[in-house]
Amino acid sequence: MSARTRTRPHPAPRGGIDIRLPWWALTLPALAFVALLTLVLNPADAHAAAAEPGITHLIERAQQLIAR
Repeated sequence: MSARTRTRPHPAPRGGIDIRLPWWALTLPALAFVALLTLVLNPADAHAAAAEPGITHLIERAQQLIAR
């Protein structure tokens, strides 16, 4: 018994696979690259966020538990 094969409803494009990306697939990585590049070029503008002591204690406790 032979298996049925599916036929394509539209012929494949001649140039190969036609892939279309959404606009954000190129824009978001480009924006992230520019933001990181500006931080590297001017590190004085990169300020660390001040964490609350409770959050810092919680993170330290989690690290201790993971290290066990």
